[in-house]
Amino acid sequence: MKFDVIGDIHGCYKEFVQLTEKLGYVWDKGFPQHPQGRQLAFVGDLTDRGPRSLDVIRIVHKLVIQQKDAYYCPGNHCNKLYRFFLGNKVQITHGLETTVAEYQALSPREQKAIRHQFIELYEKSPLYWQLDQNRLVVAHAGIREDYIGKNSKKVQTFVLYGDITGESHPDGSPVRRDWAQYYKGDAIIVYGHTPVKEPRKVNNTINIDTGAVFGGALTGFRYPESETISVPSSMPYVPEKFRSFEDS
Repeated sequence: MKFDVIGDIHGCYKEFVQLTEKLGYVWDKGFPQHPQGRQLAFVGDLTDRGPRSLDVIRIVHKLVIQQKDAYYCPGNHCNKLYRFFLGNKVQITHGLETTVAEYQALSPREQKAIRHQFIELYEKSPLYWQLDQNRLVVAHAGIREDYIGKNSKKVQTFVLYGDITGESHPDGSPVRRDWAQYYKGDAIIVYGHTPVKEPRKVNNTINIDTGAVFGGALTGFRYPESETISVPSSMPYVPEKFRSFEDS
């Protein structure tokens, strides 16, 4: 099986369409399909900060739930939106406010439909995917080798938030360990979560969150070819949002 793993979209719907077209997908039915039967996989964080989060939800729900022709695992922003849609008390900050504003502009009937679609997508998707007989792992913030195949609370925290230390940077963002430096597994792990200026390959891992919503690019990883394909972002460039690993 051949896959195209898509990095953190964050509501950048236009870039998502452009990237899938560049990867050879056609949209003649209103959603992306590949003439050679390749399948899309999503590392999560479909929404927040970008201009068209709800359209991204609609397409991914169509692909994953209705067509059963794609794979999705949730990111931390997905988890927060899920809790918002359940009616839990969450802070409408760090980008969620853009998705909520889109949602509140809908009619009650449209709100009910998109809420149902996202809850169904979230609840029917695993924490991470093991594809191609476990040779490919797709996880939002990555996964430690000894966590693969497990689903504990520790694993959930890791795949949603990364290898957090419990400390915070001055801007309030969590301090994360560079777990990829210590990965020794045979499976290729494709992940996102931490914006980097270029796709970052370390050992058998690759971070494809190239900061589409921060003016970088939206990146896809072609498997098994092990190639990355990117399209430039139309969003304003925010350099301080990109992580540098030179000092790691």
